[in-house]
Amino acid sequence: MADKKQSAEGGKSSDAPKKDKSLLTRRSFIGTVAGAGAMGLVAGGAEKPKEKESEIPVWTGDLKIAAKQAPRIPTTSKPNGLNLIVIIADTWRADHLGCYGSTRIKTPYLDKFAKEGVLFADAAAEGLPTIPCRRVYHTGKSVLPEAKWQPLGDNDITFAEVLQKHGVTTGLIIDTYHHFKPNYNFHRGFDSWHWVRGQETDRWKSGPKEKFDPKKHMPPHLWNERYDANMRQYLMNTQDRKGQKDYFCARSCSAAMDWVEQNMSGNPFMLWIDMFDPHEPWDAPPRFQKMYRNEYPYERYLFGYGVRNKDIRPDDLPVIRDLYAAEVTFSDYCIGRLLKRVQELGLMDNTIIAFSTDHGTHLGEQGCVQKTPALLNACVSRIPLIIKHPDKKFAGKRIDELVSAVDFMPTFLALLGIDDYKNMDGRNMWKLVTGRVPSLHDNVYTVFNKFGAIHNLDWHYFQNIRGSDAGKGPCLYNLRTDPNQTKNVIKRFPKVAKDLRNKLQNHLKIKIPPLDTTALLGFIRN
Repeated sequence: MADKKQSAEGGKSSDAPKKDKSLLTRRSFIGTVAGAGAMGLVAGGAEKPKEKESEIPVWTGDLKIAAKQAPRIPTTSKPNGLNLIVIIADTWRADHLGCYGSTRIKTPYLDKFAKEGVLFADAAAEGLPTIPCRRVYHTGKSVLPEAKWQPLGDNDITFAEVLQKHGVTTGLIIDTYHHFKPNYNFHRGFDSWHWVRGQETDRWKSGPKEKFDPKKHMPPHLWNERYDANMRQYLMNTQDRKGQKDYFCARSCSAAMDWVEQNMSGNPFMLWIDMFDPHEPWDAPPRFQKMYRNEYPYERYLFGYGVRNKDIRPDDLPVIRDLYAAEVTFSDYCIGRLLKRVQELGLMDNTIIAFSTDHGTHLGEQGCVQKTPALLNACVSRIPLIIKHPDKKFAGKRIDELVSAVDFMPTFLALLGIDDYKNMDGRNMWKLVTGRVPSLHDNVYTVFNKFGAIHNLDWHYFQNIRGSDAGKGPCLYNLRTDPNQTKNVIKRFPKVAKDLRNKLQNHLKIKIPPLDTTALLGFIRN
């Protein structure tokens, strides 16, 4: 989160009564029985305990809310009548957008969208990966210092709940399957939710396992048992796919178009779309893959979680980069179709649209492929953020000041005219756009697993904050001379590194390993 914070006022529900475990209503009994189903496996490289089938309800949010006192949310503000569409596309590197400087990656639809909106050039993730990020987005609260992968808490008040209390119709369209793990409750407060099943290792289909052989879709040297299991599940999930419209991000965007058309004539609405693409597996339609190379080693080359970095060879990297680029371009195309439909429905004059992601990924930097905590640099911590407002006077603006993921909810509420809810840790980014403030933060902070980073306009510093494994750090980048964060200059600027390390420690309020300047001399690579 950021250095400068608004005071938290009101809206807390920490005094809510505990649930009476002896109470079993007919509704809760039916809901519990009907809710048993299969959830997806946890991705992201960290092993998670397997859930028992009896502990995997599909819907849990409404039952929990019904059993406790409703959150105390003030309703003195009157919404201004504008709609909001938020598009979160998972694992999107900021430098893989033309509007952020890429000359190779084809993203024509979001590039056009950026010209019509406000581009935030220096936005940072706060808690990584997938679920910590969503906890930040949906509550406006910091998840530091640990950035735990855990469900929403009973006392968390969500963005959708605040809007619902203010009479805004809320919808959730999602194919990021982690949201629906047992008791995660990210659909809480939404008037409707739609889950597009089957992404990655979502346990959607269970057969026929013998029909699919992942070895046909990957180099032999990348194969291992975990990779095989992950890709076999994905192959089962996609066995009925016949064309481009059946891909997951296409289905999610189509569902979003339908939802908008069905809800555009009532109260103001907020639609939250959470697409797993361009997250792994990188498996875009062939025509998008051919934009980056004519021939691939396999007719359907699959690259996803389970592969080990140590098994990746240098000659694998160009193909892997092209697979990711194709996934990005296809995601851009799907989002473009959605934006076009919103325009056709005549909603651009009264609808705010925001696009962002949770984090980026590594594509071979310092030997890292896929998001790697031990290299907590711009590849993963920098996020694209574009907000289009109906007022055309904001079109084409670029904001170079620091903003953080924790600022999303305060900004969105303010843009909708809701200023009575204050129980958030972030600040309203739109004040930068209107010129009401020159800056929001002196520093912003990111935590991913055991690594933490502090970032400002001049420097980016990261290190292990919980252990002795240095990873690729401690590392200091001079952003004035090296904006792409490629050269560790900690040896040249030890005092800067020490100052930033102390600020990181003070902000996280934990004791982090001190800088060992002697050991650093052997680590520095020019």
